[in-house]
Amino acid sequence: MTDRVMQALRVEQLSPDLSGLSLLDLPMPVPGPDQALVQVRATSLNHPDLLMTRGAYQFKPKVPFTLGLELAGEVVSAPEGSGLRAGDRVMGGSKTGGMADYVALPVAALRPIPAGLGFAAAAALGAAYNTAWTALVEIGRLQAGQWVLVHGASGGVGLAACDLAKALGARVIAATHREDKLAALKAAVPVEAAITNTGRFREAVGEITGGKLCQIVFDPVGGDVFDESTRCVAFGGQLQVIGFVSGRIPEIAVNIPLIKGFSVVGVRAGEYARRFPDRGAAIAADVARFASEGRLRPHIDRALPLTRWREAFEAMAAGRIIGKIVLEPGT
Repeated sequence: MTDRVMQALRVEQLSPDLSGLSLLDLPMPVPGPDQALVQVRATSLNHPDLLMTRGAYQFKPKVPFTLGLELAGEVVSAPEGSGLRAGDRVMGGSKTGGMADYVALPVAALRPIPAGLGFAAAAALGAAYNTAWTALVEIGRLQAGQWVLVHGASGGVGLAACDLAKALGARVIAATHREDKLAALKAAVPVEAAITNTGRFREAVGEITGGKLCQIVFDPVGGDVFDESTRCVAFGGQLQVIGFVSGRIPEIAVNIPLIKGFSVVGVRAGEYARRFPDRGAAIAADVARFASEGRLRPHIDRALPLTRWREAFEAMAAGRIIGKIVLEPGT
């Protein structure tokens, strides 16, 4: 089987405009002794995928490489005694490799798809919801009734944070820089409010919360949004640094969190799981349990065949999505 040819989306050279990407025919991977061969049915697009095409992400794989950090599919073969069998529906992934017809992954990088989830939803669940759980629950200790301000709420990670916070009984303000997305955000997740996070949005946050402000501010945007968010955190709260999709890494004078009594906390969910594997496994299990109970609902903006990869990447780069884009190899 492994002498067959498959298609894979490869970064042949780094570029700012996707010109270094190609959909190529490659030999199917040969799994190692601790690896399973998986036929990929769905792979979700994440912002790190886009950044890696430019060499702008902290993880810089050697070129050429196959994109795709999370996927869902069916086991083709697995090592004896691994607990996996041909035909098992699994999800998981690595930092690269998912945007292909087939991928060989360590057995430890795969887990069963939660009951009730299709391949597209499973592919959209892992990275986004694990990040949201690590930030809001593991680090933020979010409690029912607390206010949460989620920036970048129309993206995959931001919308997952909104969805999880609502499942935990929190009160959520979803924030985006585009006014034309506000209605779609509220339709995707029944948040308490949706606002634009341009300019002085602290006044809107104060009015919505009755002056209480927010126990957690979840910020994957950075830049000006971070600067204004320092005015939106309640005393004893957390301003969580998830990323910098705005392109500017902000700075803060330390007297601000001192005087206002809040913490600035960096969240790297993948690194957290690597450093604390027991906690990482527990987080993934909790996310899967919530999903199987119907308490989490990954929002798929669109599902496209892998051959339409350019449309997917351009939509993400332009911010023309609500939730996740999923690519489906073999369709």
